[in-house]
Amino acid sequence: MPDQPVKLFIPGPVQVSPATFSAMTAPMIGHRGREFQDLYAEIQPGLQELFGTSQPIYLSTSSAWGVMEAAIRNLVRSGVLNCCCGAFSDKWYDVARRCGKKAEALRSDWGQPIDAGELDARLSSGQFDTVTVVHNETSTGVLNPLDDIAKVVKSHPGVLLVVDTVSSFSAVPTPCEAWDAAVVLTGSQKALALPPGLALFTVSPAALERAASIADRGYYFDFLEFDANHAKNMTPSTPCIALIHGLRHKLREIRSEGLENRYSRHAQLNGIAHAWVQRQGFEHFAPEGYRSPTLTCVSNNRGIDVARLLDLLRREHGFAIDGGYGKLKGRTFRISNMGDETEASQAELLQALDDCLTQL
Repeated sequence: MPDQPVKLFIPGPVQVSPATFSAMTAPMIGHRGREFQDLYAEIQPGLQELFGTSQPIYLSTSSAWGVMEAAIRNLVRSGVLNCCCGAFSDKWYDVARRCGKKAEALRSDWGQPIDAGELDARLSSGQFDTVTVVHNETSTGVLNPLDDIAKVVKSHPGVLLVVDTVSSFSAVPTPCEAWDAAVVLTGSQKALALPPGLALFTVSPAALERAASIADRGYYFDFLEFDANHAKNMTPSTPCIALIHGLRHKLREIRSEGLENRYSRHAQLNGIAHAWVQRQGFEHFAPEGYRSPTLTCVSNNRGIDVARLLDLLRREHGFAIDGGYGKLKGRTFRISNMGDETEASQAELLQALDDCLTQL
């Protein structure tokens, strides 16, 4: 299918619907006028429901990494403990060190979740005032036990919890206030099924108070600047207005579908992919009970040529999946079920994979 667009079943960016692209073509408006203020205000309730908070939801024209670095620059005083169990959580540790902060890593093997007991022991040293954790580690397909992790952090007064929900947001509940999280952040290009370029995040009152005491926060990602501009239904810098129009459209779609139905749909599609893994004689890279709800990380225990599988799938069927991230390239492959996918689209992909496997 050389002239056909490839449909994405990778862990992000995911497929964007024609209706979403159409919403993004709304006429351009000024970002310092009433029209933008009305747009900003309109999307707040829907975002607050998704985040599980009554706090403001800030909009950043950046990838989620901008806010992940911002959390380090705005919140870390004495030291940060980065929970590391895959490529993206490992990178957060590297980012913290590049920001000149005292950082240590709490490591689990790739494919294993963060151990809340080990986290508790490390925090008991009193060396850390901030903890970072990736909820859904897309490189390994691991969903970390956030309820347990949040309970541990809450038991250590003065320690702030920062959570990356980039690939879990809107596919499973992300109860910010129940987690007592200082910062919860996400990006537009995963389960929200928007193009990349927009980060969304919330900051607790305690985190804003901490930020106010820290110098060298910079400007572009200064939490206090976001909060001051939020009071005017604005962003500190020029926002990606077209993406925000797309976000408004997605929030309307989510409201129409219903949150519980949306969560159930993702779980159903995830289960269909898991059944395919078993039927084809593959294994999961992540352990049972800790598997991502939005993608399936398949262990290549059959020793197939993953690169050839991806090539056949793209050339003969017009689909793209991922061939494993970083040091897992070729040892795993990943199938996304996040965003706007349906039982029919998931079945079509899996049938195509069946066909390609017969040619290996």
